[in-house]
Amino acid sequence: MKYAMLLPLVAAVFIMACGGSSQANLPKAETGDIPDWYLNPPSDPAFVYAVSTATSRDIQLAVNKADQDCRAEIARQVESKVSALTKKFDEEVGLSQDSQLLSSYTQASKTVASTSLSGAKQKQKKVIKDGDVYRAYVMMEYNAAESLVSQIKKQEQLYTKFRASETFKELEDEVNKLDEAKKAQ
Repeated sequence: MKYAMLLPLVAAVFIMACGGSSQANLPKAETGDIPDWYLNPPSDPAFVYAVSTATSRDIQLAVNKADQDCRAEIARQVESKVSALTKKFDEEVGLSQDSQLLSSYTQASKTVASTSLSGAKQKQKKVIKDGDVYRAYVMMEYNAAESLVSQIKKQEQLYTKFRASETFKELEDEVNKLDEAKKAQ
């Protein structure tokens, strides 16, 4: 009777020991498979670069995940809002040599990025088989100078449209005043 109750427990332990995480038992890609552009992304004052790697059992999902990580990194580099909170508390308890210094330090920060990335494009991509999963390496490039010029042009167009509407409104007001003056005569 004792052995009958012990048997399911032993079986469960055996299954858990053999099962484990399939990810942990996968052979890893050789470091020679890591592209040089991933380890040393280019630097150019007119461009913003981001690199990322992601894994998935589906090749396209691995690429999509790496692409999205690159876009998020470019957004963080282009425009970020950072909130930070730091708390420090020191207290000395006791007198002279018997005193004891108690100290507490807490730090938290949060970064939020929200920007339009029209023009961000995938510059490099490499996909390798890493055991049962695919590993995608992606590098994206964002032409910051071109984007800035585009934003300025859009603002100029909006300003021109605004000024045109204001000018037509002024013209319409003048015509109305003239009509009113004619009616008064």
